[in-house]
Amino acid sequence: MKKKIPYAKQYIDEDDIRAVVEVLRSDWITQGPRIKEFEDVLCAYTGAKYAVAVSNGTAALHIACLAAGIKEGDEVITSPMTFAASANCVLYCGGRPVFADIESDTANIDLNEIRSKITDKTKALIPVHFAGHPCEMKEIKEIADKHGLIVIEDAAHALGAEYKGSKIGSCEYSDMAIFSFHPVKSITTGEGGAILTNRKDLYEKLMMLRTHGITKDEASLSRNDGPWYYEQQDLGHNCRITDFQCVLGLNQMKKLDGFVARRKEIAETYKKSLSKEEGITLPVEKEQVSSAWHIYCIRVKDEQTRKRVFDSLRDSGIFPQVHYLPVYMHPYYRQLGYKEGSCPKAEDFYRREISIPLYPSMTDEEVSYVMDKVREAA
Repeated sequence: MKKKIPYAKQYIDEDDIRAVVEVLRSDWITQGPRIKEFEDVLCAYTGAKYAVAVSNGTAALHIACLAAGIKEGDEVITSPMTFAASANCVLYCGGRPVFADIESDTANIDLNEIRSKITDKTKALIPVHFAGHPCEMKEIKEIADKHGLIVIEDAAHALGAEYKGSKIGSCEYSDMAIFSFHPVKSITTGEGGAILTNRKDLYEKLMMLRTHGITKDEASLSRNDGPWYYEQQDLGHNCRITDFQCVLGLNQMKKLDGFVARRKEIAETYKKSLSKEEGITLPVEKEQVSSAWHIYCIRVKDEQTRKRVFDSLRDSGIFPQVHYLPVYMHPYYRQLGYKEGSCPKAEDFYRREISIPLYPSMTDEEVSYVMDKVREAA
């Protein structure tokens, strides 16, 4: 039988489908009660005080930057080893992303690189928890506090991960943290995202920015013409998420710990099987963290080997992925003046990286098949 195994996929069961259908048959399919319920569950799980659910992870990053006050002339330091949204959100606000190189082992942003990139224009830091492995957040917070910087965790990969005993999303070491609920992430709402924070001022700002900058809060109104009255007090966006997406998220949250446990199990199986293979470098999990294992990144000898292994896996019905082309190497960023060679460790990681399949519904047979084909190809 010809296999067809993607690098990642969602897990949706009949209970999820029934919950969504129930909401679709109800009076509220958007701007209803399920949104707050989902936000409350996110807070209860992570330990954060406030959550704002939005239409996708990119929207979460965008309005987090707006709430942080990023504007023209500001610089924000982030990782190049990420999806473009981690930097695009700064451009949306008129700021300039500054890319700090990565650690060779985790592919997370390097602390010394952050320190070397700070200028009097730096306004914020956006560390990215690459592949679900948390960054060194305690040290990042210390750097931020020393220089008066906002910290926005890009935790799109990391729902379910832990750092020094705290859930990622608790915002113990940051001002805000964002999640993505795209189908390949820890849980899915189809598309969707959220911003978590412990700061009431940011929460109130985010709530307005999510819905056009409009408020109905009587205490905030400049006037009140009646119960119908609302005011636009800022230039926000329509970043709303629907009730049927949020009820899917609520159902998925019940399964999250099981999803993460299965990811860990598969990652451990890969480690045991592939650790003695010459020419393959495996991902790490540092002592103070518990990774969410969003993706499983192996590295091979060089770019030519990567292409050969990638093609061989596809010929075997396995569909890996590569994460990521460093953001500043995309043509759009090169037009803005960013140059290849600025983050050599990120570029080396990209040239040798392959993300092999890892998702909760993978069977043991599929895991074994992937390991066999990786060994054959490498």
